[in-house]
Amino acid sequence: MKANAVSKSNPWLYWFAVLTALATLALIGVGGLVTSHEAGMSVPDWPTTKGYNMFLFPINQWLGGIFYEHSHRLLASLVGLMTTVLAVWLWLKDSRPWMPWLGVAAFLLVVAQGVLGGLRVTLHMDSLGIYHATIAQLFFVLTCAIALFTSRWWQGLERRPPARREENSADKHAVPEAGAPLRGLVLFTTILIFGQLIIAAAMRHQHAGLAISDFPLAHGKLWPDTGAEAVARYNAQRVSINAENPITAFQIELQMAHRGLALAILICVGVVAWRVRSSGFGQSKPSRERRDGTSNVLRRLAFVWLGLTLFQIGLGAATIWTNKAADVATAHVLVGALLLAVGALWCAIAFRESVTEIHDRRTEDRRSPGAAAIGAQPAMTGNK
Repeated sequence: MKANAVSKSNPWLYWFAVLTALATLALIGVGGLVTSHEAGMSVPDWPTTKGYNMFLFPINQWLGGIFYEHSHRLLASLVGLMTTVLAVWLWLKDSRPWMPWLGVAAFLLVVAQGVLGGLRVTLHMDSLGIYHATIAQLFFVLTCAIALFTSRWWQGLERRPPARREENSADKHAVPEAGAPLRGLVLFTTILIFGQLIIAAAMRHQHAGLAISDFPLAHGKLWPDTGAEAVARYNAQRVSINAENPITAFQIELQMAHRGLALAILICVGVVAWRVRSSGFGQSKPSRERRDGTSNVLRRLAFVWLGLTLFQIGLGAATIWTNKAADVATAHVLVGALLLAVGALWCAIAFRESVTEIHDRRTEDRRSPGAAAIGAQPAMTGNK
């Protein structure tokens, strides 16, 4: 493959990549149901299921927690197969040198996920569930990125000729709309969301229920008392009312960190949406914008991001108010994955525009002296 090769769009490959990303999101949802129903050890063996071949396990035994855990295993096997097909397809048909390696990375991640899931069962280690959940988020982002990169729209950007600007334009060296400060803020916020998802995974896999059972207050205060006597009192109430596992001061502080980080993310996403709106981002009509609508795409993603963030905070509150109802808690997990994916895709598009802008500017700067020299030749000939 040539280093500067541009791949032709393949709609079948693109839609298969989209389907793989959707199957991955569904897998994250089923995994959330497994954790919400505390069904992770309903099937104590792996890779077999109750001694049966995983794919031959009798349907009449899919009862209780086994239903969630076994469904998770089967869907994981399907996603693994789809990822393998996607990786091979990219390797054989995508002429861009970096795309097949994204397929290889996706394949390695899905294998790592399968191994971690199996070790979580065979070693009886809840802590492995945190790594399992974290890699699941990264894998989902990667499948979304592959779907974006195989789209006709993205490959149209790669085939786009350098932008031409007026020679006397005062905006010749202007910063593109998705300027460095805005790109940096989105990248920072996306990293915060990833950190938030790690904290959430740690909370969910400690199986301690709700360490803080009220919202917006925390044990009746803005910041809860985490002294030994206070924690003992919280645990006495939990055991007498809900018969739940005892909690620790660290788990209370972890949930407070989760709440604080959620507020920080809301502020950052709100600032992104405000800056996009106040600057008229995506509403100007430069020649390049008319051709591909990149700024308009980023503008819409920014407002989708804000809407998802507000919805996610509502789901977080509902998780507490419903005493961690399985469907509400699982929806909270799914929207968290979508928040991370939207931020990552926003960064991919915006940073590509930045690289393209720099390339276009350098191309035009190299072209300008040459054009000036060519224009000067007739005059020099006349002088002779």
